[in-house]
Amino acid sequence: MGSPWKGFVEFTLPASPPTAFVSADLSSTSPVGLSLSPYGRSMSFDPGMLHNNGHTAYANGTGPGIRETGLVEKLLTSYGFIQCSERQARLFFHCSQYNGNLQELKIGDDVEFEVSSDRRTGKPIAVKLLKIKPEVLPEERISGQVVSSIPVHLDGKSAPGQAPTGSVCYERNGEVFYLTYTPDDVEGNIHLDTGDKVSFYMDTNKHTGAVSARNIQLVKKKQMRCQGVVCATKEAFGFIERADVVKEIFFHYSEFKGDLEALQAGDDVEFTIKDRNGKEVATEVRLLPQGTVIFEDISIEQFEGTVVKVIPKVPTKNQNDPLPGRISSRIGFNDKELPFGEKDTKSKVTLLEGDHIQFNISTDRRDKLERATNIDILPDTFDFTKETREMGVIAAIRDGFGFIKCVDRDARMFFHFSEVLEESQLHISDEVEFTVVPDMLSAQRNHAVRIKKLPKGSVSFNTQSEQRFMGVVEKEVVATNAKNASPTKVKEKEAEEGVIAYEDCGVKLTVPYHNKDIEGGGYPQAGDKVEFSINEVKRTGLQSAVSVRVLNRNASNAKRLIGFVATLKDNFGFIETANHDQEIFFHYSEMCGDLENLELGDTVEYTLSKGKGNKVSAEKVTKVAAVNGISEDVEATVMMGKVIRPLRSVDPSQTEYQGLIEITEEGATKGPNYPFGIMGMSNKADGLQKGELVKFHVCTVAQTGQKMASNVVPQRRAMVECVKDQFGFITYEVGESKKLFFHVKEVQDGLELQTGDEVEFSVVLNQRTGKCSACNVRRVSEGPKPVATPRPDRLVNRLKSITLDDASAPRLVIVRQPRGPDNSKGFNVERKTRQPGVID
Repeated sequence: MGSPWKGFVEFTLPASPPTAFVSADLSSTSPVGLSLSPYGRSMSFDPGMLHNNGHTAYANGTGPGIRETGLVEKLLTSYGFIQCSERQARLFFHCSQYNGNLQELKIGDDVEFEVSSDRRTGKPIAVKLLKIKPEVLPEERISGQVVSSIPVHLDGKSAPGQAPTGSVCYERNGEVFYLTYTPDDVEGNIHLDTGDKVSFYMDTNKHTGAVSARNIQLVKKKQMRCQGVVCATKEAFGFIERADVVKEIFFHYSEFKGDLEALQAGDDVEFTIKDRNGKEVATEVRLLPQGTVIFEDISIEQFEGTVVKVIPKVPTKNQNDPLPGRISSRIGFNDKELPFGEKDTKSKVTLLEGDHIQFNISTDRRDKLERATNIDILPDTFDFTKETREMGVIAAIRDGFGFIKCVDRDARMFFHFSEVLEESQLHISDEVEFTVVPDMLSAQRNHAVRIKKLPKGSVSFNTQSEQRFMGVVEKEVVATNAKNASPTKVKEKEAEEGVIAYEDCGVKLTVPYHNKDIEGGGYPQAGDKVEFSINEVKRTGLQSAVSVRVLNRNASNAKRLIGFVATLKDNFGFIETANHDQEIFFHYSEMCGDLENLELGDTVEYTLSKGKGNKVSAEKVTKVAAVNGISEDVEATVMMGKVIRPLRSVDPSQTEYQGLIEITEEGATKGPNYPFGIMGMSNKADGLQKGELVKFHVCTVAQTGQKMASNVVPQRRAMVECVKDQFGFITYEVGESKKLFFHVKEVQDGLELQTGDEVEFSVVLNQRTGKCSACNVRRVSEGPKPVATPRPDRLVNRLKSITLDDASAPRLVIVRQPRGPDNSKGFNVERKTRQPGVID
């Protein structure tokens, strides 16, 4: 056997001695250890340190007699773990290595130990444990207050995923220090709130060095601030609905700390509760940001149910339940009946018993009461209710209400916009389905509720036979001779209807007809053979002939001509001939078809007739499919010209119908001249004035070979003279006026025009009033920005010399407080006291 000193080594170390010990195997037969000499920087071999209770001694560099300290981090039945204090290490220890009563050892106790290594695994472990008795030092209780309380849930438990810590502060020598604390540091198992006065001891974590507060005692509870929502305001006081309990509390306006003019019902506020004359009142009331106070939690999931009790339209005297409605629903595996109130429906549409609805569940945070909210009627609800649905067409719309022309009733049915389902926008002639219910205030009156918009073609007031009948005109329609009669009176006289005789299954019958039901160009005359269908009104059962077509006429047909609508007045108009060189008068009573759909430039068919004074006019005017206004032979060259004569519709004093354009080049008049009519205008409503510059093409009229101007587009630019609230004026001469009116709705891109802006526009002539206005206004360039004129020196000097004591100084008297358009306070800027002689 070799010498025990075999393997002795000596080597030089760095300037600072190592803090860890190294385990090395210097022979092939046994492990050896290295130790640090306290007198030099060399390592020497010690054969006496090979084993210690089955463990290799001095693992991780700890020499004999050198012990470490740590904190018991985990303690089980026979073993545990220690967190080292001097270094970042966690060591295993067996309970047999503890020197003392194991029952007294607890998690968090400070211990002293030596470090060894496990013989089997080679990992460092703690041995020879000894509990360190804490040094009891005199301590001072510190006074402070809670600056951040420990967050908790509604059920009182700590918030998940968050460290359950709060913070306190104290002052020392003019400085403020902050310390953290946990629920275990609070004595008496009470919850501390922000602002509470407390006293505590300071504690230092031996492992991390962090300082915290412990043994915290509540000295004085902070006076609680409550939250709520203003639910009512009177002349000098109001009421607040509290957010902590289902209760209202009184407050006087003198207790409101803020702008009383801005306070209104629905505002979120905070306040302090005080007892006055045995009653709780709110004091120190202050506004909170909107949305701060939340009374209830609304479920994300939506549920379906059935209305079993509706809210009465007229509440009874004994009704004290704020949630009188009831909904039955199966939630999970249980049937529930939930209450609801007026504000819980998404819309104001009338609910009926049996309605199939969709809703969310709202849970009040204060008393955990559940109710149905966001109630919406489902589209299939009419399959569940027993209501009778009727159909009709919107006949009139007013501000917030309207009337329906019913299929099965003579009277028009009143309805309110709040009864429209699906929030769809209704217009006149829209087809709808609805339910008729009696008015709660008047039993003799009905109104329409639960209105649903239908696709076009769903509602029919009449039934028309598929079979076509043959007959002979027995009596033709008597047309009115009053050329100056209004269209309304003409419609009234259409009651003088024509009669057609026909046979059906061998029975001779007659049926009336009207001019509006005639197809084709001409009106049938007595003796004409016609083909027609029979229409029956559902409501009354009355029959009439429709889609009447003339098959054979005894008298020769008058020649039908083609023209174009050139002018529309109150009860008459003018037609431009096919050659575009003349205009023919026609009265609205001669118009076949819907007059409301007639527009400038429409193609019409008519017959010429002569009246009193041998004057020619058009009769039996019928709108037909559009044809080419001017022959397609249009030259591609764009010409520049100047209007030297407008259309007669613009200047009725002239004898010629056609307007006239003179060609110009670079501002010089070159000629020749080209006439134009209404069909030559690019925009038929644009009233070209004399002297205006235009762009156009030259075309040839096929019937006459005449060259005319086509696609005429005006070139207008002018300056905005002024802009008022909803209208303005452009510096542009039209007739005798030197200014042209425009409405702000006619400004393109929604721009706000300013005085001096250069604009392009079109001029529209109102055929009924004869006045012109601008439309399609487009800003070309912005005008110069207005420069604020400085105050005169005399005024500035005067303001500087004014004092509050000057009896001759001007005085202001508030006549009324400012209000905005929405009835809110006019000024949002906080008022400040003006210093005399100081100009902001």
